[in-house]
Amino acid sequence: SSSSSSSSSSIRRHHHASSSSCSSSSSSAAAARRGSGSDAGVASRRADAPARMATTLARGKKGGFLSELSEIAEENDATGAAVEFALPLEIQKYPSAKLRDENKKIGVFDAELKKLADAMFAKMYESDGVGLAAPQVGVNYRLMVYNEAGERGKGAEVVMVNPKIVKFSKEKDMFEEGCLSFPAIYADVERPTAVTIEAQNVNGKKFKMTLDGFQARVFQHEYDHLDGVLFHDHMAADVVAKVRAELDDLIAAHPEGEPKAL
Repeated sequence: SSSSSSSSSSIRRHHHASSSSCSSSSSSAAAARRGSGSDAGVASRRADAPARMATTLARGKKGGFLSELSEIAEENDATGAAVEFALPLEIQKYPSAKLRDENKKIGVFDAELKKLADAMFAKMYESDGVGLAAPQVGVNYRLMVYNEAGERGKGAEVVMVNPKIVKFSKEKDMFEEGCLSFPAIYADVERPTAVTIEAQNVNGKKFKMTLDGFQARVFQHEYDHLDGVLFHDHMAADVVAKVRAELDDLIAAHPEGEPKAL
């Protein structure tokens, strides 16, 4: 993200509430499987149910399958890559393929990760930004940094590793955004006004928090980068039309021979 140079009077906000719902139902195939089998087979399973339950409980008490499942879950949660990068970092401008590439989960929390986060903050401040995602500097990992004040020594520096959104607010608003990967382009983007997120800090410690207002918007903008989503993907068609010439200029200026992804 970048901070807009527009005056406060030119920033347009439009609030409205939206909601969505989802429902689930049992599949007929699953129901069929639950109802299959001969009467004799059902009777047999009923007869040995107490013994099987006793065995299950015993295994659980001894640290059997229950603890094994827990260990597997913890092991899977701990998987991920060690970051690799080269300095100096450079902002990747649209339509660099790096902005659309898949970003790896981070599993090693070491000095190199801290070094990368520090370098990202330095590049962000140098570029007059308020947030920066790793793919924006050509480093395809699930890492973001931001400081809504946009100035070193002011505000709070936040590092989020492997973040995920667990809840969106129903209320949304429209706000003018910019992006360091889209120099000089500012346009209205609609987003939820609050999000609840889970992430890890630079030391690997997990945390959960709810963000709202400008901080929620900055987070969502940077989080999109981790999924290869860019801010013009969220723009309404008429808004994209207004910035089409600038987008085309960026595409035309992309170095010949370098991978690109629109």
